[in-house]
Amino acid sequence: MRRWIKRLVLGGLVAALVLAAGAGLYLYSLDLGSQPPADPRSRVADLAFLRDAPPPARGRILAVVSSAGMFPGTEKRAGFELTELARAYYTFIANGYEVDIASPLGGLPPMRVDDEDMGVADHAFLNDAQARARLAASLPLEQVDATRYAAVYFVGGKGAMFDLPGNAAIARLVRHVHGAGGVIGAVCHGPAALLEVTLDDGTPLLRGRRVTGFSNAEELFLMKDARQRFDTLLQDALAQRGARFVEGGLYLDNTVVDGRLVTGQNPWSTWSVAEAMVRALGHVPAPREATGEEQAVRVMEGYRRGGITAAREVRRSLPGADKRLLLMHALVAAMQQRWRDAWHLQRLAHG
Repeated sequence: MRRWIKRLVLGGLVAALVLAAGAGLYLYSLDLGSQPPADPRSRVADLAFLRDAPPPARGRILAVVSSAGMFPGTEKRAGFELTELARAYYTFIANGYEVDIASPLGGLPPMRVDDEDMGVADHAFLNDAQARARLAASLPLEQVDATRYAAVYFVGGKGAMFDLPGNAAIARLVRHVHGAGGVIGAVCHGPAALLEVTLDDGTPLLRGRRVTGFSNAEELFLMKDARQRFDTLLQDALAQRGARFVEGGLYLDNTVVDGRLVTGQNPWSTWSVAEAMVRALGHVPAPREATGEEQAVRVMEGYRRGGITAAREVRRSLPGADKRLLLMHALVAAMQQRWRDAWHLQRLAHG
């Protein structure tokens, strides 16, 4: 995600920032090297919240990823997002669940890895032989036994827009799990899987439900021709199915819980979606220290709701907030010509 934003930034943002009362010069004066990226050698043993994980005695959760590697008829890559799988995968394990992975075609699905978004959990997944084996042998959805699962979690990524909506195996799976009192979760583009699902009585699953997903604003910021590349943008499609779309801040954590339906707006909602699913399953999530990325998102949410004064209070309580993410949001604000926000956000990055 940050990689796409950076490409847009390099297309002309630096010049724009310099014009904004010297804000651009200050942005690049920050010592961001003091906060290095996550170690690519990170392993499961480095995930503190997993060290006291209970045995997988609470049941099984199925994570569903896309098999669509490309936008139809183009060479533009689609697939599923690693971060949206890895973080939920380990959250479920930390809370006593076994996790299986499925995809429409089965086998090794097309994975998107954004080096600049990678955290410890994401690198740990890539270095986890058992997790990689499960991914490489993902279950074909048509062969999934729905009776085995307490919950289903739909992973995002652009590919989800192409091969998850209208999938008969998904409709069968969701109907059974939901009807049996289980939990349905989805993040980012993952809610696309639910667009055509109806319950046993024929009622559309989404009708009248509070949900979220990758918003029109987020989609169009990253992809100006998104309306031409997708049949319908996800936010519009959800609303057309009768859902009550709940839109949060641009690229900020926004998780919406409507009974046993849990949805998250974007990749930064992954941790909170997974933990909300655990709560919906009747358990208190295992303690977990917030990542620097999560802390930065909380600072920015404080700014969105209460301005610079509120954000500074949050920032003081979260000294580990990821400076790079705060700065990237400052650049996004500048690109949208929200100069005041750009200035305040880069000051928050500075501490």
